[in-house]
Amino acid sequence: MTATLPPGDELLDHPDADPASVRESLHHIARSNRWFGGWWAVRRGLARLCAGIPRGTELTLLDLGTGSGDLPVLAARWAARRGLGLRALGLERHRTAARLASGRGIPTLLAAVPEIPARTASVDIVLASQLLHHLAPPVIAALCREASRVARRGVVMADLRRSPLALAGFWAGSRLLGFDRSTRADGITSVQRGFTREVLAAHLAAIGADARVEHSPGFRLVATWQTGRPACER
Repeated sequence: MTATLPPGDELLDHPDADPASVRESLHHIARSNRWFGGWWAVRRGLARLCAGIPRGTELTLLDLGTGSGDLPVLAARWAARRGLGLRALGLERHRTAARLASGRGIPTLLAAVPEIPARTASVDIVLASQLLHHLAPPVIAALCREASRVARRGVVMADLRRSPLALAGFWAGSRLLGFDRSTRADGITSVQRGFTREVLAAHLAAIGADARVEHSPGFRLVATWQTGRPACER
């Protein structure tokens, strides 16, 4: 096991994974985000960071490990309903995923975390959904520091809450929705790699982030913190 990976093995841990398998897995992950709470957690974090921002404000969002770009697309629509402009960008280490996200209108840079190839305070919000459980603790710390560096307004980190009930729910739900065998297996591994609220809060406290960590429906956790460098209102 390398220092960058937690225990277990998932398809998306491997940048050289078969492109067809990656496409199929990302298709089911996007469905999972809609049905099993991934988008709800992200929306909760965005609502907390965007509270009080005047209508007409233009914001930028960088989605780390954007996958097929489903979450930033939903985030832009969510912002538009609230009178906000949201221009989303992605970062991915899988070429297949980067192409899929770019095809959905999310310009996506091919790069690997924890380094984020962006200037300090260059975007308003940095988002990472279901990325942290793919990383070992030292890399989680490095990534969260980088996210804080790049974000002007704040950071949203959403991930899975480890629970026997979450395992049972995903096992049943993934079969009802017809997920492929690889995605079903990876989903179980993902839940087992997930966090408790206390563990995720401890990761963030260790780097000095004044984060609020909350439960979200679908056995999710969402952590938000502000960086105190708001962009000019436009």
